[in-house]
Amino acid sequence: MAELYGEKVMDHFTNPRNVGEIKKADGVGTTGNPTCGDIMKMYLKIGKNAEGKEYIEDIKFQTFGCGAAVATSSMVTEMVKGKTLEEAEGVSNAAVAEALGGLPPVKMHCSNLAANALHEAIKDYRKKHEGK
Repeated sequence: MAELYGEKVMDHFTNPRNVGEIKKADGVGTTGNPTCGDIMKMYLKIGKNAEGKEYIEDIKFQTFGCGAAVATSSMVTEMVKGKTLEEAEGVSNAAVAEALGGLPPVKMHCSNLAANALHEAIKDYRKKHEGK
């Protein structure tokens, strides 16, 4: 496996960051790929910064899938923790793969799942808090 993946991918797979669940999360996003069987769930805790902007105070994930799926989930949480929702919404599939130093072409769909789960969690938060 190590010959397919770079050092950062292996690090995030063997030592994933921000694993778990946030009880009473402000936003939850789930995505999956029926072809490969990967399933990702992202949990968000939203805070307000000094300027009154909403930001990701905490983020956790639960992933059932391959090493690349775990690594991309972990990387997404590292990329957006402390960022505003607008900044987090700008995280693309390509940015996740790039931050990991690349993924084998057959595993690129994993970066899509991780970014999509993040975007779904933000959508869930916005839907729950519209007009508040």
